[in-house]
Amino acid sequence: MTTRALPVLPLLAILPLAACTGSSDAAQTGGTSEHLTGTLTVFAAASLTDVFTELGGRLEDEHPDLDVQFNFAGSSALATQLTQGAPADVFASADEPQMEVVTAAGLENEGPAVFAENVLEIAVPADNPGDVTGLADFADADLALAVCAPDVPCGAAAAQVFEAAGVAAAPDTEEEDARAALTKVELGEVDAALVYASDVRSAGSAVRGIEFPEAEESINEYPICSLAAAPNTEAAAAFIGLVVSAEGQAALEAAGFRAPPA
Repeated sequence: MTTRALPVLPLLAILPLAACTGSSDAAQTGGTSEHLTGTLTVFAAASLTDVFTELGGRLEDEHPDLDVQFNFAGSSALATQLTQGAPADVFASADEPQMEVVTAAGLENEGPAVFAENVLEIAVPADNPGDVTGLADFADADLALAVCAPDVPCGAAAAQVFEAAGVAAAPDTEEEDARAALTKVELGEVDAALVYASDVRSAGSAVRGIEFPEAEESINEYPICSLAAAPNTEAAAAFIGLVVSAEGQAALEAAGFRAPPA
């Protein structure tokens, strides 16, 4: 969120830290000279679905004997699964508080670092049947509206922007993550949803995005780290190295994310 409890570093500084298994040439290039095998399990926020799937595919192309598996969900659900013993190699959260749940439980290898930022945006169907124009419309009881549940990062961010705008929101549904809220818009089940800018980008022409100034009041910062009990530490380091590399940052930007501040 807007508080920056985790380190936000220039890319050259973030590379060895984000690998969380020690610095290496592989982590600093986004690839690896090692032959990676086995399964790499990545727990990641739902908003990262498209771009992480793409990056995972690139790593598999480079290492045909590696199988990259993803568990995409709300960050709070993922943090709960990890603290309850779910095995994974990498965790990428949509905000710092859910990463702190994992670090407080001693599950991280080294300190996580921020690799991307995201802000909220209003998503409406392409023809905008509810004639939604801004955040104030989320107080309109005549509209069908979706937000994220308050215990997930996009829901916490929504509460902050509504407060900043002085809007008494009246949503009809609270979804488990931003992708679920976006799906409601794509299916025409709601007139508008508050999701991430990257989610709007992922939907293409199926939805329209409406920006609003209060979005800057709640910037979600995305931290990533390998986990202390990672079954595949080499692949974890390689994947995180790819995410924070110039190649990974370009993919994130193309997907609608922002680079962390230098």
